[in-house]
Amino acid sequence: MRGYVVFLRRPYAGRLLGGTLLGRLPNGMGMLAVVLHIRADDGGYPLAGTLAAIFGLATAAGQPVLGRTMDRLGQPRVLLPAACTAAAGFALLAAVGADPLPVSVAAVFVAGFATPPLEAGLRALWPDVLDGPEQVDAAYALDAAAQEILFTVGPLLVVAAAVANTETALLLTGALGIAGTLVVALSGPSRRWRGAPRAADWAGPLRSSGLRVLLLSLAFAGIALGVYAVAVVAYAEEQGSDLASGLLLACMAGGALAGGIVYGARSWAGEAHHRLPWLLAALAAGYVPLVLAPGLPAMSVLAFVSGVSLAPVLACSFTLVDRLAPAGTVTEAFAWVVAAIGAGGSLGSFVSGFGQDVAGVPGAFAGAGAGGVLALLLCLLGARTLRPAPAVTAEYAA
Repeated sequence: MRGYVVFLRRPYAGRLLGGTLLGRLPNGMGMLAVVLHIRADDGGYPLAGTLAAIFGLATAAGQPVLGRTMDRLGQPRVLLPAACTAAAGFALLAAVGADPLPVSVAAVFVAGFATPPLEAGLRALWPDVLDGPEQVDAAYALDAAAQEILFTVGPLLVVAAAVANTETALLLTGALGIAGTLVVALSGPSRRWRGAPRAADWAGPLRSSGLRVLLLSLAFAGIALGVYAVAVVAYAEEQGSDLASGLLLACMAGGALAGGIVYGARSWAGEAHHRLPWLLAALAAGYVPLVLAPGLPAMSVLAFVSGVSLAPVLACSFTLVDRLAPAGTVTEAFAWVVAAIGAGGSLGSFVSGFGQDVAGVPGAFAGAGAGGVLALLLCLLGARTLRPAPAVTAEYAA
């Protein structure tokens, strides 16, 4: 734990991490707030689900675009307008509800696409704020573990605000995004940060073959996450327990939080590209047994175990992105990680629903194991590309 203490004592470290978590709460609130508001306005579940999906996909699409812009213009000039625009999208949806449909679709699209890329921006700042790779790796691990808090606290805030009315939940979602963005964007490191000069090509970070392999592998891991989120609902219905889905989500989040804290609390020998396949193997091994869908006590244990390797996989991947991203593209590269996992999660939701129709609850969970195994296989097939070239590493470090 000493690494965390040293890391958090660094100037701005706690502010940047806390502000980013605050500003990213809308990521854990947005979909639920949209669904509750549309349902309260007498919209059906198909419409509510469709608008939530549009929000999620728009968020995934907007992150690389905003990340590239941030690499060119700096952080405050992108983060602050984006946060205000996203809040305006939530406010518009609060005002119009489900009808007229074109306006509600536009509102959720704007709210999602303009989501400020705080996650990518924070990871771009760490090398400038912290001393050495050891502190940066600890920051990545704590960052990855803390994400689970967002998806636990966020929905609770939405439900609490919706007690007043669902309009309040939407407005709160946008307001928290602005508040967290202000904490980050007004800090010295964010105002001073500038992306390195970059090559003038459209591909940006995607011209790195290693980064492409990593993103595809993380997309398959995202499929596993999307599958899990839907499959636990099917499991809860089969068990006849309204609380089972929330319990299993909390167990997986708890496993991820514990795994991330333990991973970041120590130094690891060897290079990150050698470590990632082992972590992905552990992730896949955690997801595969879920297909057994045993009783709730045993399933809770399996759920916790399935989350343990998640934050270490993400933290190790962040380290690789830092080394694989071509000069001047680091923020966009981290934003592509967010997009890849988000897009995989959306596909996983569909896969899980289809599996449920074909083979019941085991079929719903089968996609999680398949996603984890495919993520591992792709990483192994592209392992050679994940090794950062000395010239690229030197250029980035300069």
